[in-house]
Amino acid sequence: MDILIFIVSMAALIYGADYIIEQSEKIALHYNISSFVIGATLVALGTSLPEMAVSMSATVKGSGDIAVANVIGSTIFNISLVLGVVFLIAKKVSPKRDLFAKDSAWSLFPILAFILMGIDGKINFVDGILFLALMAGYLMFLISSNSMEEIDEELAKEKFAWGKTAGLLVIGFIFVVVGADFAIDSASNIARDFGISEWVIGLFLIAFGTSLPELTISIKSAMNNNTDLAIGNIIGSNVANFTMVLGVSSLINPLNVDLSANFFDIAAAFIASLMLVFITANKLYNKSAGIALMVILALVVQNSLA
Repeated sequence: MDILIFIVSMAALIYGADYIIEQSEKIALHYNISSFVIGATLVALGTSLPEMAVSMSATVKGSGDIAVANVIGSTIFNISLVLGVVFLIAKKVSPKRDLFAKDSAWSLFPILAFILMGIDGKINFVDGILFLALMAGYLMFLISSNSMEEIDEELAKEKFAWGKTAGLLVIGFIFVVVGADFAIDSASNIARDFGISEWVIGLFLIAFGTSLPELTISIKSAMNNNTDLAIGNIIGSNVANFTMVLGVSSLINPLNVDLSANFFDIAAAFIASLMLVFITANKLYNKSAGIALMVILALVVQNSLA
């Protein structure tokens, strides 16, 4: 029964986030906010809503391991699975934007900050403030560098109606909040029933589920040859996952971090981020890079099952 509840809860999270993203874009368009600002803020942050909801709920319930593992796992999935799939299915990957010079370093800053903050075994209130400041810096950088454009052109053609938009926003937030609550309870029960640690549940089951919005958006973008959006969404989402998700969660309760016990998974997330920098620096946007990223995911899975 818990497995069924978990699946339904994750579906509610994903659909809720989708509603919020779409309706937020409509509001921004109605008030003539530039498409760049919409894309740079709403889409990347919107696809991180499931991670945010799950991690905050886990923190409130005292399941800090799930909150941290969710972010580490999402980083691994976003780069190794999502970006790997993009490279494998896209006919041609040739971003117009210089992703190495302008964006790739941002995939490393948050995880380096996480490792440094976790040396003392906790991500505390002050660390949370610093994470949120890093997110603010990232958004300012995006705006000043006239970054990626992520608006849905079909969405821009639709008529704006406050009643419908407000209603769907409310539904979206209800789905996200309620879905996160049930997802944490069911995931914890599954972990206890099968003798699996909350870290592993967060790293795989929850992280994979909360990465589905990024996977969906990036695959759709790759199939439409909009690889700037696909890669930009992954970088932006990873920044948001560390800075917003861990930042806000640590403001609620300090998060315990065991760097030595979870060394392999944290190292995998760091290596995946480093590979993203290497790929963008050398413009290795090809199927070989996709396979290499998939290998990282396979190693993480093998290590956890061993």
